[in-house]
Amino acid sequence: MKRFLTSAILLCSSVVAFAQQPNDAHVFFNKIKQHCNKSYEGKVTAGAGNDDFSKNKLVMHVRSCEENRIRIPFFVGDDRSRTWILKLENDRILLKHDHRHEDGSEDKVTQYGGWTPNAGLDSIQIFPADSYTRDLYPHTANNVWWITINETEFTYNLRRIGSERVFTVTFDLSKEVATPQAPWGWED
Repeated sequence: MKRFLTSAILLCSSVVAFAQQPNDAHVFFNKIKQHCNKSYEGKVTAGAGNDDFSKNKLVMHVRSCEENRIRIPFFVGDDRSRTWILKLENDRILLKHDHRHEDGSEDKVTQYGGWTPNAGLDSIQIFPADSYTRDLYPHTANNVWWITINETEFTYNLRRIGSERVFTVTFDLSKEVATPQAPWGWED
């Protein structure tokens, strides 16, 4: 009986310890949080030809880190209209794209993105287009975004499944850059 109780206690302790371990979505989220209040320069490493992304300086600023929400403005030259919003809920992450005009008002194409279908991995999270995104623009129904992070790089990626459309911006996490002005619609 004593051996049974000891085994049961050890098993329960193992289950509790396992349950308390953060899953990969939480680990991924916290990896990004480690860069809060820091800015990094990026470059297009896939897709995009002669467009604004290839011709301008690209900077991400991990500007706001709350318990379950991270906001990352993405600057393309002087264009301060874009912010990526990551929300952690129920072991999954939501990616939304917040687009603003210079006066701070929302663009008509904003708040698109999607939820991760599962906890993902600690270095990559994948976001298929959600129903809001599909309803906003039906041609985006096949969009899949993914974000990767490791010790030296953060990548933001888009692929339109079934087409040649692909886009990747890679940011160098080993070298901070000056913090840009507030994005449109934000106050310092």
